[in-house]
Amino acid sequence: MEHNETESIPLRAHPLALPTPTPVRWNRSARARRVSLRIDPRAGEVIVTLPLRSGRKAGMSLLTTHAAWVKERLDSLSPNVPLAEGQRIPIGGVPHAIRHDPNARGPAILWSGEIVVAGDVAFLARRTLDFLKAEAKRRITVLVAGHAAALGVRAKRIILKDTRSRWGSCAPDGTLAFSWRLVMAPDWVLDYVVAHEVAHLRELNHSDRFWAQVSRLTPHREAAQDWLRRNGPTLLRVG
Repeated sequence: MEHNETESIPLRAHPLALPTPTPVRWNRSARARRVSLRIDPRAGEVIVTLPLRSGRKAGMSLLTTHAAWVKERLDSLSPNVPLAEGQRIPIGGVPHAIRHDPNARGPAILWSGEIVVAGDVAFLARRTLDFLKAEAKRRITVLVAGHAAALGVRAKRIILKDTRSRWGSCAPDGTLAFSWRLVMAPDWVLDYVVAHEVAHLRELNHSDRFWAQVSRLTPHREAAQDWLRRNGPTLLRVG
């Protein structure tokens, strides 16, 4: 069980000034054995996790000690990209401008390098997000079907999530879950992530047998893993 609190605090105790105020989310977890620190790239927050018996003093001590690292990580985050008129959002790795057209057929479509969103402008962000999720589901479903057929397996169902650390997962019952944000990655990156999770339908582990199944399905393993390490945080900054 976890209890989360978010507040903004300036860490003036460290000579390297952090962004002021610095958003800090405090997690109190029964599973935590020690105080830990990480950055949430999507929210642009510092996350401090405390065991039940540790106080915030221990968390502040860790923050102060690692203030330079926190500053570096926060400064390296890509700017947040809102789902708004004129913003360019990648689809399959190709930038598409969001354009509002109240009279367009909708609620949103891809057209000549644009995401054309119909209806009232007040609903543009939500309709763009709905479109991105629907497009992700469509593309992922096609890839799952092809890779599953190649291995002679079958997914129980496909669901979309908005995870911060895992692009995909495979449950023991055969349910595959993917981040909808993968629709923004290049097609070959999406292909790798789908192949990875479909391979788990045959090998629910990361053994040599599992990686052999992945290699049967896609040649993009190393390149895709490298792309996600370098560019994945940027995808989390959209919306």
